[in-house]
Amino acid sequence: MGSGPAVVPEERTFIETARRTQIVHAAIDTIAEVGYARASLARIGARIGISKGLIGYHFAGKDELISEVVAKIIAEGKAFMTPRIFAAPPGPAMLRAYVESNLGFMREHPNYMVAIGEIRRRGGLTADGQERFYGEANIDEFSGELENFLSRIRGAGGLRSDFDPKIMALAIRAAIDAVARQLARDRDLDVDGYAKAIANIFDLATRVQT
Repeated sequence: MGSGPAVVPEERTFIETARRTQIVHAAIDTIAEVGYARASLARIGARIGISKGLIGYHFAGKDELISEVVAKIIAEGKAFMTPRIFAAPPGPAMLRAYVESNLGFMREHPNYMVAIGEIRRRGGLTADGQERFYGEANIDEFSGELENFLSRIRGAGGLRSDFDPKIMALAIRAAIDAVARQLARDRDLDVDGYAKAIANIFDLATRVQT
């Protein structure tokens, strides 16, 4: 990583914040188009008609910019999913909303999925073996959040009691992430069809039998 943000967050003006957001979006689209390795700061800047030097005013380097890209995609995904999940009644409907909202976000933001997949594959690891740009927001955290979510619903009697939330969470995340990888190869993928099928599978696997 770089030595720190080029501009202290508290000192950013509205215009600076808007420019940073513009640069982040340009980075996402550039990575989606040409891949992580070829998405230089100069190429990202050219996409929106600014210089590499101006990007350097807002970000200490490519590493900081990529970290911001990852953080933005994750934050927007959670903001998209959370109200849809909690609008559903507790129980199987919440699990279905989790799956369908996650895949709905992917459908609406295919470039996000291509970019974040590129970053995960090409971005490398830290010295301790963690994904370089994710910090604590790695696959284990995502699965752990889902595991806790399943445990709470199951504990309230909304789901059957004879499944392991950890194993189920890993299986659900793997199914969802497989769609993201497929979407990167096929922009015309029927994401809604996949969402319905995956939701049906895990509904049958977790629903209380009557």
